Amino acid sequence: MSHDGMSHDGTSHGGTSHDGTSHSGTSHGGIGPEPFGARLRRAMDERGPLCVGIDPHASLLADWGLDDDIAGLERFSRTVVEALADRVAVLKPQSAFFERFGSRGVAVLERSVEEARAAGALVVMDAKRGDIGSTMAAYAAAFLEEGAPLFSDALTVSPYLGYGALEPAVDLARKSGSGLFVLALTSNPEGAEVQHAVRPGDTGTAPRNVGAVMLEHLAEENAGQTPMGSFGAVVGATLGDLSSYDLGINGPLLAPGIGAQGATPADLPRVFGAAVRHVVPNVSRGILRHGPDTGALRASSDRFAEEIRAAVDAA
Repeated sequence: MSHDGMSHDGTSHGGTSHDGTSHSGTSHGGIGPEPFGARLRRAMDERGPLCVGIDPHASLLADWGLDDDIAGLERFSRTVVEALADRVAVLKPQSAFFERFGSRGVAVLERSVEEARAAGALVVMDAKRGDIGSTMAAYAAAFLEEGAPLFSDALTVSPYLGYGALEPAVDLARKSGSGLFVLALTSNPEGAEVQHAVRPGDTGTAPRNVGAVMLEHLAEENAGQTPMGSFGAVVGATLGDLSSYDLGINGPLLAPGIGAQGATPADLPRVFGAAVRHVVPNVSRGILRHGPDTGALRASSDRFAEEIRAAVDAA
């Protein structure tokens, strides 16, 4: 196997997970792509419900004793993948931290995605893409088209050009067995001016805000899917009481905010209520700060995974 993840005959090394399902989501029985929601549910049950970010920003590279250059980026990414891809359910690379290095950084991202999936982790590409028409279709093809260099198990997307603008990504995700995580109720304070705004035309005693409308769209996408649908929402774990929202979308809830941002695993049942079993808590700095020691990274991820599992089981 060459360093760039290609076999010597030039074919891409896709890898097969321990459960007998190829990382593209196509079952060995030839039935077609297994939906992301089913694969995610299995990974969470087997490995624990934890998503670890791969966020090689300059300050974290410095903390690891690495230079803020392509060599530091590659060392950082390879270390995280080697330490965690065979044990956590999800790895979530933040595309921007790779894109800032240009084509060489994107090449590192491509290898990281391939190697993480080959080791059994599901990869959620955190790119937050959102546009209209052919441009949205092109973004979808970059990350959700099987065989694309950056093909991932799921992609984060922004619906704030209108949920319907995401249709090309929704359609391609269904075809390829991939998933989407739609920004719905994010933890950044600036998000409230859009996500908490009442949708135009909603009147009466219980007008719906935009975040609630996004959740409704996702519930429709996931209707009838078992064990859960493939179209999830990003909902911050730091938001406190969300009982006024219907989080029962029959799909995953990607929940940033555990660790450095202040939320703890014990907070999850209170914040997410009956939907807590579908929550995929994301931890980045809380785990990555233990690098570059691979043993410390593994111990930290194992600890978070166990604490999250215990909190969910107790709910």
